[in-house]
Amino acid sequence: MNDFNDSTLWRISSFEQYRLQTGTSAFARLDGPTLLPTTLMADLRRLENAGDEADALEVVAACMRHHEAALVCMQLDGMVWPITLFPSQGTYHSPRDLLAAKGVGLGRMTVLTTEPPGLRPPGDVKQDRIGNLAHYHPLSQFLWALALHGGRSDLLNEISGAAAYRATRRLSEEGIAATGAVSSAAEALLNETVSLRTIAGWPGMSLERAKRLLNGLYLVSALRVTRGGPAARAEPRSWFPFLGGSKPRR
Repeated sequence: MNDFNDSTLWRISSFEQYRLQTGTSAFARLDGPTLLPTTLMADLRRLENAGDEADALEVVAACMRHHEAALVCMQLDGMVWPITLFPSQGTYHSPRDLLAAKGVGLGRMTVLTTEPPGLRPPGDVKQDRIGNLAHYHPLSQFLWALALHGGRSDLLNEISGAAAYRATRRLSEEGIAATGAVSSAAEALLNETVSLRTIAGWPGMSLERAKRLLNGLYLVSALRVTRGGPAARAEPRSWFPFLGGSKPRR
C-alpha cells in the first residue's frame, strides 16, 4: 500500500482486506510507539463503550482534548481518507483538501480507525516522513467545518448537560470566516454567559445551529463552559413551548 505522499484514496474493501490479512492499516509508521497514549486510548474506549467510536466529531475532539497527534482513517463514499491531526502545530494532513467543496461530504464521514501518526508535521527537526507540504492545511478551519457541516448535530458529550457558555475569543483570531446568524451569535457570546436555550432563540438561530456553534467553539479552544450559576441549564426535554430568546448584542 502506498504512503501518504500518494493522493490516491483507497477503497474500503481493499483497506479492510489488508487489515484482515496483516492486522495493520498498512500506512507507514514512524519509529517509536506503536500505540496511542494511554489517556487518549481511554477516551476512545469510552466512546466505543457508548457506541460513538465512528463519530468523527467525537474522535477528533478527543485528539484535541489530549493535544495528541493521531492518524484518523475516515470513511467517505466508499473510500478511505487518511487524516493526520497535529493539534500542537495547528495543522492537519490529508491527501485531498477536505474543504475544497466547502465541506460538502463531511456529513457522511465516519471513523474507521484511530492510530499513531505515520507522518511528522512541517518544521519537525526530523525531516524524514514529512509529507507533501501541499497536503497540510490549517486545523482550525477543518475543525470548524466538521462542527458546522459534519454528521453530528448534538452537543459533544464533554460540553453537554447543565451548563452555560461563553466565547473566549473571536473566530477571526483562528482564521475562521463565519457568516450570518452563526457569526452574530459567536460575537454575542463574547459579551455574556448564556444557556443553550438562550443561544437557540437568537435571531436566525435554532437548537441545531446553537449546538453546532458551541461544538465548533469548543474544538478551536474558544469556549468556556460553566457548570454552576443561574445561566447553567440542561437542555429541555421538549422544545415545543420555547418560542424565542434574547437578542444578540453586537
